[in-house]
Amino acid sequence: MDNLICKMHKRCGGCQLQGYGYAEQLEYKQRQVNRLLSGYCRVNRIIGMDNPLHYRNKVQAAFYYDKKRQRCASGVFQSNSGKIVPVDSCMIEDVISDKIIITIRRLCDSFKIKPYDPLRNNGFIRHTLVRRGFNSGEIMVVIVSATPVFPSRNNFVKALLKEHPEITTIVHNVNPYEKNLLLGERSNILYGKGYIEDTLCGCTFRISPASFYQINPVQCEKLYSKAIEFAGLSGKESVFDSYCGTGTIGIIASAKAKSVIGAEVNRDAVRDAIFNAKRNNIKSICFECADAGEYLSEAARNKAHFDTVIMDPPRAGSSKKFLNSVIKINPQRIVYISCNPVTLARDLEIITARNYKVKEIQPYDMFPYTKHIETLVKIERVKNEK
Repeated sequence: MDNLICKMHKRCGGCQLQGYGYAEQLEYKQRQVNRLLSGYCRVNRIIGMDNPLHYRNKVQAAFYYDKKRQRCASGVFQSNSGKIVPVDSCMIEDVISDKIIITIRRLCDSFKIKPYDPLRNNGFIRHTLVRRGFNSGEIMVVIVSATPVFPSRNNFVKALLKEHPEITTIVHNVNPYEKNLLLGERSNILYGKGYIEDTLCGCTFRISPASFYQINPVQCEKLYSKAIEFAGLSGKESVFDSYCGTGTIGIIASAKAKSVIGAEVNRDAVRDAIFNAKRNNIKSICFECADAGEYLSEAARNKAHFDTVIMDPPRAGSSKKFLNSVIKINPQRIVYISCNPVTLARDLEIITARNYKVKEIQPYDMFPYTKHIETLVKIERVKNEK
């Protein structure tokens, strides 16, 4: 693929590998994973995308007032900065979502709706979040404001739907706080169900405004299918899905496992996970609103056992407490899904020091044009720990 260069990439900073051909990007990421993880076992070739453009099914924009042009503007936060870089379209974002954000920006001017000004503590709209189901085609628009009163709300919604009838739900979220969080705690459904659905590996999932859902569904399907293969499920295993989010991989695994328990600290995510299990008519899975490490520690004290542990931690990796809890449970297999090979290497050092061996490492390019790398690791117990 040509060495595409976005004219905003230096100001934005989101796509660190701009100017590299896609084959070069894959080689760069392969070298990073090899350098950090090849000491555990041979690293498979990274699995890239056939089309590495416009893969993000979640697009968010920050709003501000452009004094020079005297109109509402929107863009993305500059990497490592609070400054907003004006963006109309992005080569890695969903095209339809970008167009919807431009329309919202224009409608704000038409309806005289002002962007929120943190210095003056006035104005209305802060952010817009658009999520699209790549398989279902359903689209959710979340308008985030600083105040609960939405000026000309009904007419605004009608105008937006007139230009984008493909939108299936619109949510108004209120976030009055000066925090580094996109969404506030209060939401009001303005149109539709308040969520969308999408299919992944043959299962249907509800995606709410705050739900975690992989932003690259094309690569996610490949990764999750391989993760289930790594788990080696025969229908007799008990599985613990840590950091389970809305239950995606646990629900997919349940088709080949005897039972699955998922743990997640986010109550909204657990609520969606329970809904998703019912939506897919799965009765062999349950979800606990709990810290995964604490749940496993308690399970170990009660001499509970899981044959397989699936873990998909945040970029910071897992805590020593959690890893020690996993080791105490003594599963036959651990399937580790990592979004940061640096913390993955650190965690594997702890795991492999305790009767476990890395059997296979498979990297995926989930985020083309960025430095981020997703890595799937198959880990097996080499002997029982007494």
